Amino acid sequence: MWLVLSAGAGALGGFLSLCLAMDRHHEDAYGRGTTPGRRRPWLRAAGAAMLVLSLGASLGLQGPTRGWVLWFGMLTAAALAAAGIASYAPRRAARIGMAAALLAVACLAPGLLIAA
Repeated sequence: MWLVLSAGAGALGGFLSLCLAMDRHHEDAYGRGTTPGRRRPWLRAAGAAMLVLSLGASLGLQGPTRGWVLWFGMLTAAALAAAGIASYAPRRAARIGMAAALLAVACLAPGLLIAA
């Protein structure tokens, strides 16, 4: 349960971070005329780190064979959710992404302890 939550939240946080690294979505979230600027590499790195965390949680939960399938499913669901958030609630995208990232990290430790 904990690792599934960590995988899903990590994928959502990663996609929202990558989304906010793009000019168009950053402008939608923070107002016209703003660009990610110096934050772009940090947003991209955070997005990649969250996707790797999601992969690790999926592999830790289901093993090396079914874990990849679980991860691709989580990526699909998270990408759809991130597209919906970026389209219909762009001002909340940063807060939702940060909450998802914190949830993913918080659920990772108990999930690994239980799985071991």
